[in-house]
Amino acid sequence: MLHTTPLTLNKEYKRAYYRGRSFATPVVVVYVVKNRLKANRLGLTASKKVGKAVRRNRARRVMKEAYRLLEGEFPMGYDLVLVARTKTPYVSTNEIIRALRAAMKKLFPQNP
Repeated sequence: MLHTTPLTLNKEYKRAYYRGRSFATPVVVVYVVKNRLKANRLGLTASKKVGKAVRRNRARRVMKEAYRLLEGEFPMGYDLVLVARTKTPYVSTNEIIRALRAAMKKLFPQNP
């Protein structure tokens, strides 16, 4: 059973932004930083630049679902922050999945 818990504190997000590695695609930006846990922690953000509340919520929802479907492919022990871009609420979950796989290849090169 995989365990991904949410990032809750602002300092955890800031740590991922400043100390972590990042990979940007047209639909999502992924920040990754190693944590001291045996599980992954996930944070989702969508700024007002993405749109009003309905669009921001959809963006977070499709990113969360894409991560859920790929959860087993991510190596454990990392904090991940997914940041929505302006295109995110308009794309399908499959496009987010493709972007996350591209980010995994770049950010986790040792992982097959």
